[in-house]
This record gives sequence, structure tokens and C-alpha cells, in this order.
Amino acid sequence: MTWRLLGRKRARDAGSLDIRLRPQDRTGGPPAARGGGAGRYRRNDAPRQTRKPHRNGSGGKGRSGLGRLIYWGAVLALWTVIGAIGMLAWIGIHLPPIQSLEIPRRPPSVLILGANGATLATRGDMGGAAVPLRELPDYVPKAFIAVEDRRFYSHHGVDPWGIMRAVIHDLLRRGAAQGGSTITQQLAKNLFLTQERTVSRKLQEAVLALWLEHKFSKAQILELYLNRVYFGSGAYGIEAAARRYFGKSARQLTLAEAAMLAGLVQSPSRLAPTRNPDGAARRAELVIADMAEEKLIGADAAKFALAHPAHAVKPAGADSVNYVADWVMDAVNDLIGRFDHDIVVETSIDPALQGAAEHALDDALAQKGEKLRIGEGALVAMTPDGAVRALVGGRSYEESQFNRAIAAERQPGSAFKPFVYLTALEHGLTPDTVREDAPITVKGWKPENFEHEYFGPVTLTQALANSLNTVAVRLTLEFGPAAVIRTAYRLGIDSILEPNASIALGTSEVSPFELVAAYAPFANGGFAIAPHVVERVRTTDGKTLYARARQVLGRIIDARYVAMMNTMLRQTLLSGTARKADLPGWQAAGKTGTSQDFRDAWFIGYTSHLVAGIWLGNDDNSPTRRATGGGLPVEIWSRFMRAAHQGVAATPLPGLAGAGWTSAPAQGAAGAGYSATAGRPQPNNDGLDSWLLDRLFGRR
Repeated sequence: MTWRLLGRKRARDAGSLDIRLRPQDRTGGPPAARGGGAGRYRRNDAPRQTRKPHRNGSGGKGRSGLGRLIYWGAVLALWTVIGAIGMLAWIGIHLPPIQSLEIPRRPPSVLILGANGATLATRGDMGGAAVPLRELPDYVPKAFIAVEDRRFYSHHGVDPWGIMRAVIHDLLRRGAAQGGSTITQQLAKNLFLTQERTVSRKLQEAVLALWLEHKFSKAQILELYLNRVYFGSGAYGIEAAARRYFGKSARQLTLAEAAMLAGLVQSPSRLAPTRNPDGAARRAELVIADMAEEKLIGADAAKFALAHPAHAVKPAGADSVNYVADWVMDAVNDLIGRFDHDIVVETSIDPALQGAAEHALDDALAQKGEKLRIGEGALVAMTPDGAVRALVGGRSYEESQFNRAIAAERQPGSAFKPFVYLTALEHGLTPDTVREDAPITVKGWKPENFEHEYFGPVTLTQALANSLNTVAVRLTLEFGPAAVIRTAYRLGIDSILEPNASIALGTSEVSPFELVAAYAPFANGGFAIAPHVVERVRTTDGKTLYARARQVLGRIIDARYVAMMNTMLRQTLLSGTARKADLPGWQAAGKTGTSQDFRDAWFIGYTSHLVAGIWLGNDDNSPTRRATGGGLPVEIWSRFMRAAHQGVAATPLPGLAGAGWTSAPAQGAAGAGYSATAGRPQPNNDGLDSWLLDRLFGRR
């Protein structure tokens, strides 16, 4: 009994420790049944057999799959959080520190004013001065809110609903793509970021928009936006856009004009009203409809705006004045150097004359340019003391910004001859001095007149008025090319002049601006000038940075020679190559010029009130179809000068106060008492310039 109890106890202990080898653990597999031992193994293993289905049965498999789903879901969520944190960290690394983020100072703008105080143009990265929100009509900001960000006052910089709406719109492909950016996001992009369209840039934009909303009020954000956004045609900011398209301040915009400007923001280059008026008008109608739908304007205001749509205006000289503005910016850089604040530049330009000059040139070329094969032109007008009143650098600034009035150097042809004749007068000759118009040979070439005929003895007045080339060459050889060049330099020519006999025919190139300036001493009585366009430069608060001092540079032509030259050059208009010039009531003088192969056609003419010069030709220096200085340039000059002298009291040219004011030949100069024409034939030989230069350079 005792041993049995002891055996059972040991068996229980052994079973609880489970240190026995099971049949499947034995080498060779389970042994054959051996009586009770085999039975004991089966009894002891039975409970384990009942637990195996718990681990491996169908019920266990279902719970394991749910666990795996939960596990992988947690892993995915964790990596999503890690990725988001990493993305935010990357954005933070590539942004300036939040504590140092400040609104960048607006780049300086330059307001360019005409002589009457009217705005000519604006320059600088911003183009227009900032306008406080409170000074704008209330419908101006409302127009932008209606079309760009209807939920502007309810979101905090990023509008999830707007983004979702834009995504749905784009997926449905219902018209043009929508961006979903709020006004604050657009401001962030304009202030701190590039214009590239990438996911990283959009994320940076969103972060900066949140920062802007935290730092600034809605009114401040809207004001910054309106003064920074781009409106096309180089106009940055609401003020520059209002002046660019409507010729007025943003403070004076109508509802229809505000709607048109708000509509431009989506696509400023495509919808600019100066380029696409129909597209801009349709877009403005949508803006007005949106404003009415959002109850930002009343129904009556919407109807009135739709019935009176906005139209872009083109002020007089609006296109050509850009040539002036570019030139002014160069002058300002020379006068005051670098500046970091807004400035106002007061110029000598007369807006009315600028418009008249542009129209005179454009209309003439539109009517006759193609027929004469003339592609370009330039016009410069200044007072006798050098104040530039008008300057046109080409037919279209939009097509070509090259300023031909300032930078183009072309052969002046016979327009250079006044320097030859002034040299002759200063060496003792007079307008009545006679020289032979006859064949001449200069080192192998033979200057000839245009019609291969000569007029024998002629006075200097006749020779200059009728552009007789042989006489000009004789005078140049008589006194030397160097003497002629010294005279030209003294009067204001800056370009390099070659000292050879052909200088008499204007073979050395000059610009229209310097040639007009060199004629000014004839109009002012013989005094040197400093041609200029900038009168004053000041800051917007009135501090003067530069003011042009009135200068008296001294006499460079004796008064008696001024009188002689004016008498001779007046005959060019009365009986010579420019006799088609028409300026009733005024004494006028000047000289035509035509270069080799009719490549350039010139006329420089002046009164005691204004000096103006015209150049016509082609940028590639190709020949025109026989255009001469006495033709279209004289017509353009006459039209412009009639407008420029309207309402101005007539005064005589220096030295000609006692001369007749009719179209009859002048009978004297300063009491000289000599005949200007002497009854000689009056041939029109302006075309001689071209023929003689052909011979000079070995052409036929």
C-alpha cells in the first residue's frame, strides 16, 4: 500500500515536471505497445491533444488574421507620421527661420513725369507706388476676393474646401484648370518663393501662408497682395496696372475697371486688355457676376458695370514714351547712382509733343513705308537750349526696344554739310562767295552731280540749299577735312569722324540725337548746349536728389556766322531740297540728307522755338526704294512742327530779324546786303549724295 502510494506520488511529480521522453521523441519513432506503459503515455498526452486544436484550429486562424491587420495598420500609421514629420522638417530646413521671416522690402519704383507734371511712365520691379487699402474704392478688393478667394475672411491661410473644389473641377475637366490657392498663399509665393509648380513648393507656400495669417491681419494681407500681384505688360501692383491700362490712379477705378484688373490675375499675359481686349472683357463680366452672386455688390451696380464695360486706353505717346523711359533710367543711374527707395523723375518731355511725334512718324510710315521700302524711323525734338521735348526711337517699342534715336549710328549724307559750310565761312568766305560746280577728281574718283550736269559758278547759298556735292567736296579740300571735323565736334558731334574728303558727304556715322543737338547752336544764336531730359530727381516725400543747374556754356559760333548760316539753311526750305516743308508764319531752316544707295533719309530742321530731326531707313542697313531726305522726312517734320508751334508766338531766327517772313528768298543777313540766289537755276540734287558715294566706293 505504501509503495503504491509512493509510486503514484512519483508519477504525479514526474507528470508535473514533464521531463519524460515522449514516444515521438525517441529515435526510431514510437515503440510498440508495452502493456500499461503505453497506456500511461496515452493518458498523459491526452490533455495536450485537446489543446492543439486551440492553437491550430479554424477559430485560431481568424484571430491571427485580425491581429496581422491591426499590426500592419499600426506600422503604416507610424510610418505615415514619420514621413509627415520628415516632410515638415525638410520644409523647415529649406525655409528661413520663422523668427527672421519679414516681409521683403518692396523694390523701389520710379515715377517718370513730363514737363507738365503728368505721368509718362513707371519703371522698377514694382512699377507703381503702394496704395493703402483704405484709399481704394471698396469694390476694388471685393472684386479680387470674389474671383480669387471667396472664403478669404473665413480660412486661416489655406482653404481645404477650395482645394477640394479645385481638384474636383480639374478632374471633371470643366474648362480651365483651377489652382485652389488662397490670396494668402499667392502672397506667400510672390513674397518668398519662385514660380515653379512642384509639390514641395506648394507645401512651402502653405506653411508660409499659415505664418502670414498668424503675423498679419486680413486687411494687411489684402493690401500687400494688391500692391504686389502682377497684372501683365510689366505692371506690378494695382497702381501700376491702373495707370498702365486706364491712365488713372487706382483710387479712381470704376467697378468695371476693377473687375477687369481682378480678372487679369489668373493669366495676366493672355488676358491683358492691350493685347486681348475681348478676352479681358469676357473675364471682367464673370468677375462682376461672381461679385453679385456673393452679394458683394448690388444688382443695380452690376447691371451698370455690365452696360458700361472698361476699355484700355492708349495715352498720347504711350508706346514711344517707353523709349524715353529707358533713356531716363540710364540718365538717372548716371546722375544719382544706385537707390533703394521710391523716386520721382521730372523730365523735359512734353506729353502732347511726344504724342504728336509718334503719330506723325507712325502715320507716314503706315501710308508710304512699304511703298518706299522703309522699315524704321526715329524723331528727336529739343529746344534750342537742349531740353528734349519729344523722342521716338522706333515704330513699335513692343516689337523692338532698340532706341534708334539715341543708339543708331547711320551715315547722315548731306545733313552733315552745314559743318563744311560753317568751316568755310569761319575761314573768310561769305554766302555770296562763288565756287565752281564742275567735275572734280580726288585721287582717282570723280564726284558728279545727280543728273550728270553742272551749273558752273554758284554761290555758297545755292550750293548748300540745293545740296551740290562737288562744291562741298571742293570746300572740304580747300580747308582740310580736319578743320571740318573740328567744327562738327565743337557743335556737339560725339561720334568718331574719319578725316577724309568724303566727310563732306556725311560718310562717317552719327546718331539722330547728336546730329539734332549739333544743329541747336544755329537756332540759339551760336551758344553751346548740354542736351538733357532729366530736370529733377526727388524722393516721394520731396527730398531733392538732383536738380539740373542752369548753365551758360559760352558762345561757340560768332553771331555774324550764325546769321549767315541761318540765311543759307533757310533757303533749303524756300527754294532748295526741302522746299516741300510747310510751317506757315515761322522762319525755319534746315538740311536734307540721303546716304549711299538710299539707305538713310534725313531732315534736320529748326526754328527759334524748336529743333527737330527725322531719320528713316532699315535696321539691317538695306537700301530703301529711292527715299530721299527731301521726301518723306520733310513731310513728317512739317506735320510734327505744325503741331509743336500751334499757339506759340512766332519769333525770327537769330540774325534774321530784318529778313522777310514770306516764302521769297532772303535778301540779307544782319545787314550783310547780299543776294541769296543770284537768279541761278535751282536744281534738286539731294539724290547726288547716293550717286557720288557709289562712285566713291567703286560702285555703279
